[in-house]
Parts: sequence; structure tokens; C-alpha cells
Amino acid sequence: MSDLPRKAVTRTAKLAALPLGFAGRATWGLGKRIGGKPAEIVGRELQQRTAEQLFKVLGELKGGAMKFGQALSVFESALPEEVAGPYRAALTKLQEAAPPMPTSTVHAVLAERLGEDWRELFDEFEDKPAAAASIGQVHRAVWHDGREVAVKVQYPGAGEALLSDLTQLSRFARLLGPLVPGMDVKPLITELRDRVSEELDYDLEAQAQQTHAEEFADDPDVVVPAVVHQCDRVLVTEWIDGIPLAEVISDGTDEQRDRAGQLLTRFLFSGPARTGLLHADPHPGNFRLLPVDQEDVASWQLGVLDFGTVDRLPGGLPDTIGTSLRLTIDGYAETVHEALCAEGFVKEDIELDPEEVLDYLLPIIEPAQVEEFTFTRGWMRSQAARIADPRSPAHQLGKQLNLPPSYLLIHRVTLSTIGVLCQLGATVRMRDELEEWLPGFEYPTKADTSA
Repeated sequence: MSDLPRKAVTRTAKLAALPLGFAGRATWGLGKRIGGKPAEIVGRELQQRTAEQLFKVLGELKGGAMKFGQALSVFESALPEEVAGPYRAALTKLQEAAPPMPTSTVHAVLAERLGEDWRELFDEFEDKPAAAASIGQVHRAVWHDGREVAVKVQYPGAGEALLSDLTQLSRFARLLGPLVPGMDVKPLITELRDRVSEELDYDLEAQAQQTHAEEFADDPDVVVPAVVHQCDRVLVTEWIDGIPLAEVISDGTDEQRDRAGQLLTRFLFSGPARTGLLHADPHPGNFRLLPVDQEDVASWQLGVLDFGTVDRLPGGLPDTIGTSLRLTIDGYAETVHEALCAEGFVKEDIELDPEEVLDYLLPIIEPAQVEEFTFTRGWMRSQAARIADPRSPAHQLGKQLNLPPSYLLIHRVTLSTIGVLCQLGATVRMRDELEEWLPGFEYPTKADTSA
């Protein structure tokens, strides 16, 4: 496939085939069970086949379909190992690449947006894309002043494709639920659809990226490429080399994984505090590990790409998050319950036992209870299973809690980042980052406690 399929009928047909395929596999699974195969094994085989078809179609279509696949792929850690193992490579590929659009189409977009003499802006321009994503692809080039740059070109028709895909996907969101136990897929699709107009606007993206680039310009840990040029459907930024995070996940050393995990956590919490913006697309394709000194992994930096989706938080992350987190750790059930009620997490007509709320939250904040925590796929799966099991108190309580709209993106970004940390298998000092960057969360010093 060489170009973004833009005809609605073509894209809809491909996506509409997914639930039909799911239904066919369900019939196949029923036959297997009648034949005497255990239901649990049949269920896993169904999950494998469903995942295989889903990610194949999403990767081909790009647009909103691929964006949904990227958002879903960070939760790969929650899948049973028997399912996740065989398809981990496919998920990673979806995060990093997609079929390129024809060179002639790229040149046409550049001529339309930069002018017929667009080549004069570059000393060099590589026609083969360096990376492809859901709404555009990136070409490596040399700007006329000698700087190496990344040229992001938006696919023609990307906006229509995004909206069409996400509308179609939302129609059978319920069927996709079993792919990630404990996660309601429909709100994720709705939220992605709500963000379409922002992501298509390269002017907004340029502003968000430049804000981060200026704030982190001299930072020893985080690198954000500066914006060089921007216009409708074309964004030129400085180029950064590095090890794609997907490669660290698949082949990195323990030291590299831990360094990447610590920096990801630092960026998650420090970004809103320093810029008033939350980078809201934390899949591995948007990060690089930059070796400063090959021998000293502790000096390596995190390169951050793609600021098309951000949450605007002028005061940083809400104080309620940090305060409730700290109070939960310290066991103040009544106070936590009151804070959640005040923020709308608990609806007025619902009565909950504060102690049960505390029990529900404690495993979620487990990484903040200790000086350092090792994120693993097994831990992620246990959390997903705990929430997904209809028989568990956590499942019943979770259905009664409400997530206010202003917290939706924060919640998804946090969960997504945790998903990536579990893919890394990183040991992270999360509490250090919370103490420094999260408003309302402070641990007393030893001097304070002794007093």
C-alpha cells in the first residue's frame, strides 16, 4: 500500500470487515469448545487472531485507525503473555512505521505549501521518508542554513480519514474491549476524535513544540527539537538522532531501560509544571534515547517528538491529584473520599465506603509508596485483571466512580506512560519525581518527621 486510502467507502469497508472477522472467529471458537478444547485456551486463541487482524488493518489504513492502534498498543503490557508475545513485534512496528505516500505526492504538497521553488529552502532533501505516522510522514533534510532538519508532511485527506475511521471504530468499540482487559475503549476513541482538529493544525503543534524547546533548551535530561519553519500541512523542526524507544524496549540493557523509564517519568510530571502543557501522545514512537557518553548511560538524554496532541494546563497538573495521592498513601480514607467528591470523581447520588475507595486506589499508587519500583508486564496484567474481573470489589467500585472531563486526558496519558514503563521493565524512582514536580504531593523530610 503506497498511499493513504482516502475514499470513505474504501476505508469503511476495511474497518467494517473487522467486526465480521471477530464474529467469524467467535463461531470458530464455539466449534473448538464443542470439540472439547478448554474455554480459556480457546479465548486466548481468539484474542491472538483478533489482535493479528486488528493491527494489520490499522497499520495499513494510517489515519484515525492507526492513531487508535498506537494509543492501544501502549497497553500491550496488560495482555496475557500468550497473546502479547507473538504480536509484540507487530505492535512495535505500528508505533514506528507505516507504508509511505508516493514521492510525487510529497513533492506536490511541498510545492503547494512552500512554493514551487521549495527545493531552494533545502541544501538536501531525502525523498525516502525517515518515519511515518497516523496523519503525516517525516523526511530528513538539510535546511539552507546547514541545520539538519525533520520535515513533517501531512497526508492529503488526513482530516477526513481521521474522522471517518474514528466514527467507524466507535460503532464497534465494544467488540474491541477484550483486547485490553479492564479498559473501556469507547471513551478512548471519543477522546481521540475530539482531538482531531488540534492534531491537524500544525500551527498549534509548532507553538506547543517551541514552548517545550525553549523551556528545555539547557536541560541535561530532556531534548526537544526547535521549530525551524511552519506552514499549513508542513512542519520543519531540528533533527535529533538517537535510539528509538521501541529498540530500547526490545533490545536495551537493564541500565538503558531504567534510564529511559526515569526520564519518561520525569518528563511526564515536569512538563506540565514547566510549560503548562501536557504531552498527550506518549507512545514509544515519539521518544528517543540520546547517548551523550556511550560509557555513561546515566548521562543519556530523552528526545521528545510530536507535539500534535497536548493538554493545556496553565497551572500544571491539578493539586487534587498530588494531594489525593499523598493522602491515599498515608491512609486518610475520609479525606481522600471528600476530595474525590469535591472534584466530581464521585457523583452526588452515589454513596461509597471511604475505606473501600482507599483499597481501590492503593494498588494504583503502589509505585509511589516505595523509593523505587520495578514496572513489569506481570504487574500491569495483575492490575488489569483486578479491575476487569466482574466478581472483584475493585470492578464494582470502578463502575461507580466518575472521571471528570478535565481529567480524561491526564488519566489516559498517565496510564499510557505506565504502560510504556511496563514494556521497558524499568526500575524507576517515581516518588522522587512526584516530590519535585507534582503539586500537592510532598513527603516530609527526615528532619520534619523527627521533629
